[in-house]
This record gives sequence, structure tokens and C-alpha cells, in this order.
Amino acid sequence: MVSVTITPWSSTETESTCLHCESFVTDRFARVFGDDQDRAHRCPECDSYRRLTRGSAAGKDVDVPDPETSPGRHGGEVNA
Repeated sequence: MVSVTITPWSSTETESTCLHCESFVTDRFARVFGDDQDRAHRCPECDSYRRLTRGSAAGKDVDVPDPETSPGRHGGEVNA
């Protein structure tokens, strides 16, 4: 007799990419921060953690300035 173990989740994760910058994101990141279809619209490579946790990774508009359009918001000040 053969014994089979069934897990409620996949044991191997597939590769996902950010829909905005095409950087790699884990399936877990996409599930937690992404939209209802587990897609990440923004990721830590192209957005700030503050915006991601408020919904930008799910494709929502957030009140926090976007680092792509607001210089100095993602990793330091801009040299003038």
C-alpha cells in the first residue's frame, strides 16, 4: 500500500514579477500585499514600504508621495 501526503499549499513557489518594474517578488509577497488575484502592482524595488503597506502593491492609490515622482523619498536625499 502506498501512503500519500497532501498539503493544503504548493510545496514549490512559482516566480512572480512586479507589474510595475518587472522585478522578482515572492508568491508570498504577492499574496500578502498584492491584489485579489495575488498580483503585485508595486514592490520594494520600485516603491517605499510605507506605500506598499497602505495598498500600492495591490494597485490602490495612496496618499503617501510616490518615490518615482517625489525625489528623495526612496533611499535618501537628492543632491542639488
